[in-house]
Amino acid sequence: QVQLVEFGGGLVQPGGSLRLSCVASQGTFSRYAMAWFRQAPGKEREFVAVIRRTNGNTDYADSVKGRFTISGDNTLYLQMNNLKPEDSAVYYCAAAAGYRHDYTYRRSYDFWGQGTQVTVSS
Repeated sequence: QVQLVEFGGGLVQPGGSLRLSCVASQGTFSRYAMAWFRQAPGKEREFVAVIRRTNGNTDYADSVKGRFTISGDNTLYLQMNNLKPEDSAVYYCAAAAGYRHDYTYRRSYDFWGQGTQVTVSS
């Protein structure tokens, strides 16, 4: 059974930076794409960023464009700069084991991590 584990969450002041990491702790699988989602209290889990393993192309939610960068191969990263209070959420990494038409949908992913808390507050 594949397990994804996230690292790097924490408390940061507005305008600060954090880098999240995600590794597969066991199991191997074909990774067509890997992504980050986030979920704030009382809200739906939302797409943040995706990187496609086939060509390295990336996509971002409008709310994080220009501030967040997704990268990585076996270890997935999310570099978050100029953080805002509205970025506070539990961040999840996810992996798609096959081709999907739209990688911004939660149901496109086969494996999920347990999440790591990011809190942006002064």
